[in-house]
Amino acid sequence: MAYILWQGQIMKEATAQASLFDRGYQFGDGIYEMVRLYDGQFFALQKHLERLNKSAEKLDMTLPYTSAELTHLLYQLIQKDHADNGNVYVQVTRGTSTRDHLYSRTETPILSAYLLPQKDHRQAHTSGIAAYVTEDIRWLRCDIKSLNLLGNVMAKRQAADHQCTEAIFHRDGMITEGASTNIFLVNNGTLYTHPANNFILDGITRQEVIDIAEERHINVVQEPFPKEVLAHADEAFLTGTTIEIMPIHSFTGDVQVTLPIGPITKRIQEAFTARIGITTTNTSS
Repeated sequence: MAYILWQGQIMKEATAQASLFDRGYQFGDGIYEMVRLYDGQFFALQKHLERLNKSAEKLDMTLPYTSAELTHLLYQLIQKDHADNGNVYVQVTRGTSTRDHLYSRTETPILSAYLLPQKDHRQAHTSGIAAYVTEDIRWLRCDIKSLNLLGNVMAKRQAADHQCTEAIFHRDGMITEGASTNIFLVNNGTLYTHPANNFILDGITRQEVIDIAEERHINVVQEPFPKEVLAHADEAFLTGTTIEIMPIHSFTGDVQVTLPIGPITKRIQEAFTARIGITTTNTSS
């Protein structure tokens, strides 16, 4: 990370300084997006920006730039960084003010963005990962992509302590999503995933997978299902901006089972790889 977008300016990362009284630091009062960069082009950027706007609206927050202005700034950032691949993290906090739970609506939002390297997931895309099933202890507005991620962070640590890559949440016994992913099950050729309500974040890759399935006449059922169903799935996979389509070879924790990496998962992986080349168009002008 050599450069950072800070309040509309591209500058050296060491130059940007956040205030101690930034509400993002004091309260986690902010939102974010992570956008994937392939060969110098953002993937599904407009969908990410639409979700950023929706998160802002739900938190009574005004974004400092239009989607068109932010698109231009993000392309300036990657060009300055000479970046072709990776992930761009975008964050907006409500701004700085004297510490008070009550915000005033007069704060000036603070937007920052920077490039993060992409991890190599190729081996895991073939062999799959282990996932740890645990109780969902998060708040009730998981549809907002906010900075309040303590429940996710603790679950991710718990999963790693059990030699698992991801934590899978269940709320009142019903599977919701992963700590930083969405989850799909396959049974008898049908995809199952939790509906996009306040209990999950409607992932951009999740949306792409549903589109892919519908294009290929794969039935998709969006409804809650009990954690016990994990033990009877034919296949399971995770979706996310940085991991793309990640097979799950086993669950542990509150459910314990080993699964094959099956044909539906592989079809979705192949279709998503093809879609990356189709939908990444240059919108930097």
